[in-house]
Amino acid sequence: MNLCTDQLAMMLATEGQLLSVSQIALDTHVSPMAEEARGYRINYGQAEDIYLMRPDLVLAGEYTPRTTVDMLRGLGIRVEIFAITSSLDEVTDQLAKMGTVLHREAQAQAIIADFQTRRATLASEAGPRPAAIFYYANGFTSGAGSLANDILELAGFSNAAIEAGYGSGQKMPLEVLALTDPDLVITTTPYPGGSRAEDVMQHPVVKAIQDSRATAAVTDHDWVCGTPFVLRAAEQLADLRRSMTGVQP
Repeated sequence: MNLCTDQLAMMLATEGQLLSVSQIALDTHVSPMAEEARGYRINYGQAEDIYLMRPDLVLAGEYTPRTTVDMLRGLGIRVEIFAITSSLDEVTDQLAKMGTVLHREAQAQAIIADFQTRRATLASEAGPRPAAIFYYANGFTSGAGSLANDILELAGFSNAAIEAGYGSGQKMPLEVLALTDPDLVITTTPYPGGSRAEDVMQHPVVKAIQDSRATAAVTDHDWVCGTPFVLRAAEQLADLRRSMTGVQP
């Protein structure tokens, strides 16, 4: 009943083991496994809805409403809570935990081994480290202690927000962004329709920096959860860094 546990479970569950995933797993903006999710029953995160499916186990996130978790546990259903992933190291922890919970330890270890190999390959690359800044809706940025920052640094960039004194989840005024003048501004993929919160990502200051560098990047569904998909995000970002610097692995 959580987007991130949905993905971990779909990766590891054996046939017939996983009954249902959350509605948000179908959202292609945030779910890299939206196509796979269509093969499962969909739940809407309601205790009554889930109870009627008669599950032996429910997988939830730490921000799943506590009343829902307590109600399910009160009805005798086991609920396992998974924490938010804030670093690349925690990705393997989450995989290992899901492997244990689903009794799929060997399968989890195989995915972890592949993850570590790909991560080491990216980390071994040398060369210039262009400065980048995340610039999200309402002007929020990501600094140290965030999964996004780990992805950025693994891809070979330095986080200019950290150098400017900003942490994760802090607002960066447009004036600071302009004065920082990073080599790359990374925004998010906007949702269809209009959002005043996202207008700042289309501001002329942001566009001017992107246009002057002839580079742009956006975060998408691969960035959202602490799963192996974060390495695909890092690999794509590393390709961009190589084209910017002219340095190949």
